[in-house]
Amino acid sequence: MGTRLPPERKLAETLGVSRNSLRVAIYNLQTRGLLVSKWGSGIFVTDRLQAAITSPWRQLVVDHPDLRWDTLEFRRELEGATAHYAALRADKNDLKKIGNVIKCLINAYETGNKSEEHKADADFHEAIAEASHNSMFLYLHSNILIMLREHISLNLKVLEEASGKVTAQLRQQHLAVWEAIRKHQPEAARQAMLVHIDFTRSELARIEA
Repeated sequence: MGTRLPPERKLAETLGVSRNSLRVAIYNLQTRGLLVSKWGSGIFVTDRLQAAITSPWRQLVVDHPDLRWDTLEFRRELEGATAHYAALRADKNDLKKIGNVIKCLINAYETGNKSEEHKADADFHEAIAEASHNSMFLYLHSNILIMLREHISLNLKVLEEASGKVTAQLRQQHLAVWEAIRKHQPEAARQAMLVHIDFTRSELARIEA
């Protein structure tokens, strides 16, 4: 048995969601065998999900197709909150780090270096989580970091298209998040991140359809 989830109330507050919404998400993961409830002890990550975190994401999606969408829902709540608090709390070192990552990301967009783009994209989201200065966000993010990196990379590969229109919109969205954090505008940062995640979800759904 793997990592135990934080208490329901604390996890719901950390993610900024209602306890009912959290219960539904946990139930869905339990029915897929990815979480297990142990009476008197709490809810734990199963060996199946624990192993999946260090195994190729693509195989995990093959085994559990809905997991891509579940992860986007999870990321929407988690990263919307981290962007909000990063805008509130980011210090000079945080802003310098995020700014450097943005430079790498922009360079990757301009040169068409896809592997560098995937890495910089994941680095961007990780740097924002660190800038939130919230131990719970860091705990959640670090425990699924490998999975998130593969998730981002897989999504970007699916979204690649010859015209470059999607890439241009992703670039604009990342810059909007960065600008809100740089200017210490928490609600604008949250909304910009939600726009980014929602765009990714809608484009993936469109391509699949």
